[in-house]
Amino acid sequence: MIFTSLGKIIAWLTLIVGSLRVSAGIFVASIDDPERYAFAANRYLSSTSAEAIDKGIYTILIGVTLGILAEISSSVSMRRTSEEE
Repeated sequence: MIFTSLGKIIAWLTLIVGSLRVSAGIFVASIDDPERYAFAANRYLSSTSAEAIDKGIYTILIGVTLGILAEISSSVSMRRTSEEE
């Protein structure tokens, strides 16, 4: 049961981090001035805005997958305890 709870917490944190990364990538991509874009990309992102958005989407997908697995684990655990009674 500890891994289920830990999985749910990590899934939420992963979703939040991925969403922040996508929003930062979109924010930096909306900058029109090339000089300010380069400064913002170097300061706030580890790569270009497109790569940050891609990595953020991958992070969100990993978080969703982990959340689904944690929910399946919780459901199986509840079913086992109800069958034992």
